[in-house]
Amino acid sequence: MAKKGNRVQVILECTEHKTSGAPGTSRYISTKNKKNTPDRLELKKFNPILKKYTTHKEIK
Repeated sequence: MAKKGNRVQVILECTEHKTSGAPGTSRYISTKNKKNTPDRLELKKFNPILKKYTTHKEIK
């Protein structure tokens, strides 16, 4: 049986990549606790296409 809990998988997408005009996209999958963080998650992650650390925001 699968665990029942508050943790869900979320997709993080780079915010700077869209404005740069470079092809492709930088996305990461992470988990968060819906009870502790009900708002959208925002983390600094490495973007391999831009070759620097950028802000990644939760989508959908």
